[in-house]
Amino acid sequence: MTVTRPDGVTRPAGVGAPHRGDPGLFGPDSVTWQTHGDPMMWIAGVRALYLQALHPRAVRGVMQNSDFRKDAWGRLLRTADFVGTVSYGTTDAAERAAARVRKIHSMLTATDPDTGERYGVDEPGLLLWVHCAEIDSYVHILLRSGFPLGEASADRYVAEQRVSARLMGLDPADVPGSRAELAAYFERVRPELAAGPEARDVDDFLRRPPTHPLLVPAREALWRRVADLAYASLPPYAHELYGRPAPAPVVVTRRLRRTGTLLRGVPARLRWQLPPKHILRAMARLGPGTRPAPYKVMR
Repeated sequence: MTVTRPDGVTRPAGVGAPHRGDPGLFGPDSVTWQTHGDPMMWIAGVRALYLQALHPRAVRGVMQNSDFRKDAWGRLLRTADFVGTVSYGTTDAAERAAARVRKIHSMLTATDPDTGERYGVDEPGLLLWVHCAEIDSYVHILLRSGFPLGEASADRYVAEQRVSARLMGLDPADVPGSRAELAAYFERVRPELAAGPEARDVDDFLRRPPTHPLLVPAREALWRRVADLAYASLPPYAHELYGRPAPAPVVVTRRLRRTGTLLRGVPARLRWQLPPKHILRAMARLGPGTRPAPYKVMR
């Protein structure tokens, strides 16, 4: 459920309790606030990229409008910065960041190589696919890696993310608001999915992103593990489309839980010191009691 403020901004219900500063679009009472600082969100983000690449029209919009191989890490960090701004920034900062993205998208088109059709990358159907693949990945990885997110809170999180969908130009009423609605959406869209040449390029990029020769050993030791785990966590139909096998689901779940335990063992204050420090700035704005923590999630 959502509520609309007098200024027209829609918030998840229960969000926006009085704080000494602007709580932003979600605020410390939201599931989003407690989950988006979890370190497993990085793996979830890579899973989302794998999933998003399986929609031919959506992935062409990316491949035909950016040379991401020349700035691979910068693109990933800018995406993380955007998610952090929307999740923890002020209302104005989030709205301005989203407006910039919408403006860029409104100027971009892609071409279907089979039909010659040109279409905008901001078609509602494409924006909805990107949104749903992202939110599904976030919820999936959090649940499977042992984050204490009960079914009710998972549904509340999906409903909260209708705010993010609005920022991208979608009508929230057209966006899934629960895990059941999200699952029904994927059932409807599955016939449109395929692992075309662009998806293969994304797969190759995610497994071996360009890096300095001296950093190749680190890429193989660290990043490759992230990419492999993200790929393994995809649904079976995605593995079939990509044509690469994955370990048994029980093995993947065990690896996700082990990785989650390891990463969450690093003190949050140390993790949050890494740029762009959205969480620390939000706590400074709203007070130390707004610190995100798994135990604050209502199950």
